[in-house]
Amino acid sequence: MKTTTLFIGLLAVVNCYGQFNQAYWDSINKLNREDHQHMMKQLGITEMRPGPSGDPEAPNAANTDESKAKQYDSLPNPLVFNDGTFVKTPDDWENRRAELFELFDREVYGRLPENLPEVTWEVVSEKDTVEGEASMKLRELVGRVDNSAYPDIEVNIQVVLGIPLNIETPIPAVMEFGWDWRKFKGFGPQPDGPSWREQLLKKGWGFAIIIPNSFQADNGAGLTQGIIGLTNKGQRRKPDNWGTLRAWAWGAGKLMDYFKTNLEIDETKVAIEGLSRYGKAAIVTMAYDSRFAVGFIGSSGAGGTKILRHIFGEQVENLASSAEYHWFAGNFIKYASALTVNDLPVDAHELVALCAPRPVFISSGSAAVEGQWVDAKGMFLAVLMQVRCMNYWVKKDFRLQNSRHRKPTCQTVISPLDNMRADIPPGLTGLIL
Repeated sequence: MKTTTLFIGLLAVVNCYGQFNQAYWDSINKLNREDHQHMMKQLGITEMRPGPSGDPEAPNAANTDESKAKQYDSLPNPLVFNDGTFVKTPDDWENRRAELFELFDREVYGRLPENLPEVTWEVVSEKDTVEGEASMKLRELVGRVDNSAYPDIEVNIQVVLGIPLNIETPIPAVMEFGWDWRKFKGFGPQPDGPSWREQLLKKGWGFAIIIPNSFQADNGAGLTQGIIGLTNKGQRRKPDNWGTLRAWAWGAGKLMDYFKTNLEIDETKVAIEGLSRYGKAAIVTMAYDSRFAVGFIGSSGAGGTKILRHIFGEQVENLASSAEYHWFAGNFIKYASALTVNDLPVDAHELVALCAPRPVFISSGSAAVEGQWVDAKGMFLAVLMQVRCMNYWVKKDFRLQNSRHRKPTCQTVISPLDNMRADIPPGLTGLIL
């Protein structure tokens, strides 16, 4: 895990930064600040609290003392309606889900626009090749987004798809938010053993890598471009408009649409996976798109599966800064100004609850490798609180299962005892992961 984590991180750095000079990034940062200031003006915000530093030696270093992390009395309850009444039936839960989606839309991730364009998929290349010792058919796909409503902006979704050769289809697949690994072969530390792609192919699974930056840039400067810019016809966002994380999730959904027409992939058995900011995108995808069967959410941290009220590592103030605000709705930055994280009407455990009844695997690398910024315990607490909120239905204890592979990897999964489900009303059993 240590080598793999470092390798993925290096890919991110090279892909996002290595191909441009400093003048380019100075320009991007300037545009980020300008767009951020424009959103502040829309919201009537004149001042914002700065976030802590990720440098443990900095005077304003982020808290890494667990005894100081819990600065809240309670968390929002997924099973309590906005009017204070309690969820009692499966139909109630569906109505409560609608409330939660509305809160996440308005205050955190933003609303999808009504004028979303169609996407036409095209296979631009195909060849038989190998990944390690596994043979496969490798395709490059492009999803061409209809820009007839605003031809000034062109948007294409880039995807690399691998299908094992000589196997009966349709097959399960893992969709990853990531990069085209072929462009970085031999660069930096190599993962121990076979790649995840080779492992899937050997098991008779396919893989798809969707490249998020191909259809929405990972910065505020790009919010008037990409799919967000296209639907806004080149104009800046309004406070409740969608952010980059929901845009990336939209792209994953369009690829799922393609799988429905592709007889090689079983669209009922597709997993979504992502690491770090792409882990955030993966949990958002999983929550909002019920077609994904399982989620593998790696080191998603704040804005993903970490309890935002847990004051440890990265905080709301960091997410709301000009460096990261583009991931979210503009309204989200209010919580680093006149409002605080404790004013948020939702938190990460409710995002996890929205994935039910589908399984979600939430993981983090060792703090010795990743550092404390990602807040592994905060992510653990999100799943724990999601289970605890079901105590109304569940009268027995749950089991905490610690799965350790090669050191220093540590992944924590919460799973209920099998007989717990007997005490949960039909239709609500899936609310416990």
